[in-house]
Amino acid sequence: MTSIIDDIRKTARQLLTEEKVDVVIGYEKGSLPLKATPCFVRSPQDVDKLIWDETCENNLAAFVVKTPGKKAIIAKGCDSRALMVLIQENQIVRDDLYIIGVSCQGVIDQRKIEAETGEIIGATITDGKISVQGIECDKVFNFTEVKDITCQTCRYPNPVLEDVHIGGSIEVLQQATLFADVMVMENKSDSERKAYFKEQMGKCIRCYACRNVCPMCYCQECFVDCNSPKWLTGGVDSAENLLFQTGRALHLAGRCVECGACSRACPQGVDIRALSRKVNKDVKEMYNHESGLTEEVKPALNVYSADDPEAFLVKE
Repeated sequence: MTSIIDDIRKTARQLLTEEKVDVVIGYEKGSLPLKATPCFVRSPQDVDKLIWDETCENNLAAFVVKTPGKKAIIAKGCDSRALMVLIQENQIVRDDLYIIGVSCQGVIDQRKIEAETGEIIGATITDGKISVQGIECDKVFNFTEVKDITCQTCRYPNPVLEDVHIGGSIEVLQQATLFADVMVMENKSDSERKAYFKEQMGKCIRCYACRNVCPMCYCQECFVDCNSPKWLTGGVDSAENLLFQTGRALHLAGRCVECGACSRACPQGVDIRALSRKVNKDVKEMYNHESGLTEEVKPALNVYSADDPEAFLVKE
């Protein structure tokens, strides 16, 4: 891991020194244990703050649209897929972007740790072992024990788009059933699913952290903020929460790269993933499409053809 960090810093320093980019978007150590935070390095003297480890959970593609000038970005597999979609949707110019690709083993699910140790007051990561000092107890975890659930089903840990690759690549084991978790939900009865989502949406406080952290949610005005028509009231209840989360999932159809940033950002632990994974499964089955893999294949719902069979919509 140390050699990867050194190579990231070396590459960033060279890009800034040669003035090939104005800023390098990466990660630095956060103020809380096991938390990295996005950082924007604008001078060669500051590159030593850049880090790379299992705490680098943010999808940095979310910051690219709002960062002017030429920029470099440290990109995991999911970050690079998000960048691909943003390029396809003309939100960023490829020539203004230098992608430093790094393969990702996954990131830590801090909630799993805190469930056993209480609030984390200190932690170190060494060779896949996470030593945690918690308010309730101290414990050492294997990384595989506390790996984020999104990373457990990730099939693209290696960047799909990059200008330089740092470190090795990760072999991906193909899963026997790609959407096994979604199929479990599909096999539940209507009443069971209704009860589950009512319980989940009852936890939502509509802080919009999920929307704000998503690289695909770049609209200047979100539909929930519209006054005409007014989609939601100012209050918070499970029905309106479900409308927001469902509307957001549908807006991400054919675009979501399953980075898991929305679920990790949620302060209430709402199972946002259940909706997005279901939509991704349907898009895969109906259009044989996965988002952000190649620039040639456009997002499934962004393509129109006059020859599309739309008998249910258009009568001859």
